[in-house]
Amino acid sequence: MVRIGQAIMLHRGGDREEARNRFAALWTETDVDADLFHRCTIAHYMADTQDDPADELAWDLRALAAADALDQDRVSWGEHQLAVRSLYPSLYLNLAADHVKLGDEEAARQELERARAKLDALPADAYGEGIRAAIERLEKRIADGAASPGGAVDGSSGGTDQLP
Repeated sequence: MVRIGQAIMLHRGGDREEARNRFAALWTETDVDADLFHRCTIAHYMADTQDDPADELAWDLRALAAADALDQDRVSWGEHQLAVRSLYPSLYLNLAADHVKLGDEEAARQELERARAKLDALPADAYGEGIRAAIERLEKRIADGAASPGGAVDGSSGGTDQLP
């Protein structure tokens, strides 16, 4: 987790390429069956380092698949149980944002519905409020035409908000 945290800090500091390289190395080092929590975390953040929206979607789907494998009791959740449950709204939110970037409004709306269905797992803290607010913002962007061809995801030409 320390190395994952270091890669996250690199990304948040603006070094997407180095963060992407470190996440890729961590991804290859993790065991597909034994390190599901780590794989979920790596893929979740690796998605944010992608330049191509289709690649971002692919990584977000990997994160969801790892979370689902944990949720299906194929492994022991251990101390990660609450963390994974509270990650679902963010995973679905990120998938919705990916679909907006790709111009698929219907898929984005479906993912936002899935995110809303998991909101009860969020803590009543800044993280939980941030996810709730991000869902509201993305719903508004979709209503304002963000998923239409040429529509900007954040209403400007500068990219998207950093989603949790």
